[in-house]
Amino acid sequence: MAQIHVTLPDGSKREYQNGTTLFDVAKSIGPGLAKAALVAKVDGTLSDLDQKLERDVSLTFITSTSEEGLSLVRHSTAHVLAMAVQRIWQGTLVTIGPTIENEFYYDFLFPEGVKVSEADLEKIESEMRVVIKSDHSMKREVLSRKDALNTFEGMKESFKVELIQELPEGEAISIYRTGDWLDLCRGPHVARTGQLGVFKLTSVAGAYWRGDEKKARLTRIYGTAFASKKDLDDYLMRLEEAKKRDHRVLGKQLDLFSFHLESPANAFLHPKGFFIYNKLISYMRRSNTRYGFQEVGTPLVMNVELWQRSGHYDHYRENMYFTKVDEMEAALKPMNCPGHLLIYKSDRRSYRDLPIRYCEFGRVHRHERSGVTHGMARVRSFIQDDAHVFCRPDQIEAEVKHVLDQIIFVYKRLGFDNVRVELSTRPEKYIGSIEVWDKAESILKSVMDDVFKGNYKVNPGDGAFYGPKIDFHLMDSLGRSWQCGTCQLDFSMPTRFGLEFQGTDDKPYPPVMLHRVVYGSIERFFAIFIEHFGGHFPIWAAPIQARVLNITDGQEPYAKKVVEELQKAGVTADLDARNEKLGFKVREAQLQKIPYMVIVGDKEAASNSITPRLKDGSNLPSMSVEDFVNRLKEECGDFWGI
Repeated sequence: MAQIHVTLPDGSKREYQNGTTLFDVAKSIGPGLAKAALVAKVDGTLSDLDQKLERDVSLTFITSTSEEGLSLVRHSTAHVLAMAVQRIWQGTLVTIGPTIENEFYYDFLFPEGVKVSEADLEKIESEMRVVIKSDHSMKREVLSRKDALNTFEGMKESFKVELIQELPEGEAISIYRTGDWLDLCRGPHVARTGQLGVFKLTSVAGAYWRGDEKKARLTRIYGTAFASKKDLDDYLMRLEEAKKRDHRVLGKQLDLFSFHLESPANAFLHPKGFFIYNKLISYMRRSNTRYGFQEVGTPLVMNVELWQRSGHYDHYRENMYFTKVDEMEAALKPMNCPGHLLIYKSDRRSYRDLPIRYCEFGRVHRHERSGVTHGMARVRSFIQDDAHVFCRPDQIEAEVKHVLDQIIFVYKRLGFDNVRVELSTRPEKYIGSIEVWDKAESILKSVMDDVFKGNYKVNPGDGAFYGPKIDFHLMDSLGRSWQCGTCQLDFSMPTRFGLEFQGTDDKPYPPVMLHRVVYGSIERFFAIFIEHFGGHFPIWAAPIQARVLNITDGQEPYAKKVVEELQKAGVTADLDARNEKLGFKVREAQLQKIPYMVIVGDKEAASNSITPRLKDGSNLPSMSVEDFVNRLKEECGDFWGI
């Protein structure tokens, strides 16, 4: 029988008979690997362990200690979840059950009259443990299109039938059997359910089939799974902390913003929230000045022809709002870039004028489906800290580096030290030629190799429709990743709009365009900012930096004087003169996460001083108002006065 040569990760080679399974290969290497291996990566492609060797291959075994392995465990646990749910509530229809970052979910259509809530999660978990303990095999089978349709039509699984009908003709259709239960799935999966077990169902939410509110309303059950109980416990502890830090909870608790049915999925900013929001804008405005950007303003409503020319009409039409102006079809802008293109085009430009850097805090509108809106993190109207750089081809690399430097500097100053970077390449739907795309991707890769020394990830197919981009992901204090900043290289848009500059030879040439945001949506960044700090904002961003507390009514006149002095010096201060005990007023200020409480008693009134108290309860020595103001100025640093 022919021998198959297998190359292992360390470069060593082994020989096996044709038809040997991947599991048998793992067993031949060692019993520990045979027990730990979940799947194998065959020439870079994940495969089930019962797959047989038919040719020479490079082979890596995947265990639950890797991210790939954890994703596989979560995907397989999602199948166990669906199996358990259908055992408990017969007649339930299953839809899809993907993995997401750190978690998995499965969407269900329950029979009429069945309402599943978080109170049912423990019951579902118990049934899942029965499935896991039974150690069922999870075996892949490939069906013909006809057999697949007959199978799921016979099961009355209408959602699965719809998915099969949409698969291209000739594409392999695979199912996985787990005991007497089966599901449509590409796989791969763990070999047996007994390899699972460290899991927890975390929440229940509503969802729509395909994210479309016009389609069936489903019940989504979330869960997570890890390689060890310690990892699971650590994650669940972070989840509990995340619930406390949820910007929607803190927004109400700290009186920052609210939402109302009169304008669905749009935030109403209260005075304290608008204070922080404006502080973020002020700091970004100062940064733009330092980095040579000129601020512009563009209209909210523009002719539809403009959006057709830019390509946004073709790519974003479903998310745009339309109206009529003087019988002319118009749209609320979903993005700011076309307006900046028109400003550039309003005058003749020379090679000497470039680069030109425009920035705008422009309000945009996008019709997000109600099923995906999420507090301030995803709203339908928001301000973007947009900027666009128009430059010559020979200036591209320098301008990209200039933009990257600004983004990284701003994040660090705002308290986000852990930043991950990705190069996002040509998507499936794009404008422009392949040659131009290859050139643009090559330029960005060269810059990233120089700036980040290879410490970045390539994200294939996630570029903008007009060009590749560099994306910045912030890691917050709970280790969660948020995609915020971006720098996009665009050769197409300037040409579409007929932009030119006069070269050294007096001939016209199209400029190159960089699209840049640092915050992205300021509403979304505000949500991240709230959760990152858990509402304990840096002193410069605190809507109330100091609350003056008098001990008795006798000090109220002096307390009012202290508040006036602080406010005149630029400190955001207020007074709690209620006829309550000092301890009660201190506790109230702590719940509002106010950085400083300024205590005023008879001693302070007599000596014209104050006694500051930190929110952790510790007191500072008594000092003058002037010294306290200087302390705050020093603590704020270059954020003072923004």
